[in-house]
Amino acid sequence: MKKIIFTSIRINASTEEVWQILTDFEKYPQWNPFIKSLSGEVKEGRQITVRLKGMTFKPIVKTFNKHIEFRWLGHFGFKGLFDGEHRFFLKDNSDGTTTFEHSENFSGLLVRLFSKSLDRDTQKGFEEMNKEIKLRAEELSINYNHIL
Repeated sequence: MKKIIFTSIRINASTEEVWQILTDFEKYPQWNPFIKSLSGEVKEGRQITVRLKGMTFKPIVKTFNKHIEFRWLGHFGFKGLFDGEHRFFLKDNSDGTTTFEHSENFSGLLVRLFSKSLDRDTQKGFEEMNKEIKLRAEELSINYNHIL
């Protein structure tokens, strides 16, 4: 079984400003309501450690394309049981704003079992993180533009 959760939000800041916040992993505990911590060498092919509320897992970084995309693939237990490909994608809207897409493709035998929880809790977690990254990026953008 497969399931996709997709969220997006328009942010009044450049892709560079949004990327700066997204990849400042040391500050996640200060603002990120969904991902409590992210550690390890964030580089394609490397394993990182991601801690959510009540869950820690060690996905492999699939894509780390500066100012554009960060994607990882994780497994619960063994491959095919409950897999998730998490993706952050930044789209430059050519008007000083960024569309921040936050999604995950789930697959595996246990997806049906967790489907309601994914719809309720995971979707909510993505949306909360999106709102917080928007607030931080827009504040950074305002402060940066005010200095200029």
